[in-house]
Amino acid sequence: MSAVPNPQSARLDFRLSPEHKALIEQAATSVGQTVSSFAIAALLKASNEAIRSETTLKLSARDSRIFLDLLDDEGEPNEALKTAADRYREERGR
Repeated sequence: MSAVPNPQSARLDFRLSPEHKALIEQAATSVGQTVSSFAIAALLKASNEAIRSETTLKLSARDSRIFLDLLDDEGEPNEALKTAADRYREERGR
């Protein structure tokens, strides 16, 4: 019978200075967490923030207005768009 893998079996190993370790231990204790759960929570929060920061586009107020105005514009399609639509219809048989 094969053993069921532990979903929390992945590891991160790293070294840090005694001062940093003591600071982390103090912080974990102050919020009533183990060092491991405190470190995991802090790393996950920092990871999510880093990813959000890199995947979110922030526009100035001016650029936001321009973008929204373009979305509301019901202008006519240009020739390239008409050609692409025709090609799509031909390929799909419609």
